[in-house]
Amino acid sequence: MVDASWYLPSAGRDAEAEYLAGHIPGAVFFDLDANSDPSTDLPHMLPEAGDFAERMGKLGIGDEDDVVVYDGSGSNLSAARAWWMFRAFGHDRVGVLDGGMAQWRREGRRLQTGRVLYPAARFHARLRLGQVRTLAEVLELTRNGGEQLVDARPAGRFAGREPEPRPGLRGGHIPGSRSVPSTSLVDAEGLLLPPEELRRRFESAGVDPARPVVASCGSGTSACAVLFALHVLGSPRATLYDGSWSEWGRRGDTPIATGDAG
Repeated sequence: MVDASWYLPSAGRDAEAEYLAGHIPGAVFFDLDANSDPSTDLPHMLPEAGDFAERMGKLGIGDEDDVVVYDGSGSNLSAARAWWMFRAFGHDRVGVLDGGMAQWRREGRRLQTGRVLYPAARFHARLRLGQVRTLAEVLELTRNGGEQLVDARPAGRFAGREPEPRPGLRGGHIPGSRSVPSTSLVDAEGLLLPPEELRRRFESAGVDPARPVVASCGSGTSACAVLFALHVLGSPRATLYDGSWSEWGRRGDTPIATGDAG
């Protein structure tokens, strides 16, 4: 069991402190910031495979372990990111706990305090081909198409009507993108929508789940909730623009569209 909770600074929540105060028994804490590439100033970029393997091994996660990831956001804000990272590095024995910590608490289940420590394990990681898209590749998609662009940020940020939580970023979205906020993929209790309703959500946004998708968000985190939902639908190929709006929106040479998707 892995607690992968993470929150935007504007949320005023400390994920690690909340974990220490009460988590699902046996869960280790997956620090998203620490499990990101330290060599770039872009947030939450995928780390090197060797670094990820070392950190997972120190948490006591081994190659043969079944991993269940959750968070406390109520919308798979960061649990899906950890799920995607495991799969991107070749570990398919991973799932997301539906409803996360909120559902666990609603059911009155037992909590454990303090940090969980396990003996070190052997974890191997190798990045699979085609897991991420670069800025240059996404820029090419805006010119020539070929894959659908899906933005998981809130609709107001997508349209450019609401400010970005990170300073120095322009408002709007990547031209040609469709808006599928990550929070729209769960119900009022944070449970993933049934497959038929997920499909309707994508189709109503102009997205065909049967065609390849490149997902983005603010920092490559909530976009993974889109990837998770598409995985549940059995979509053939869904990848991540890891730099997302933190990269695209801060540059002066990338095109930007505003308003709702056409």
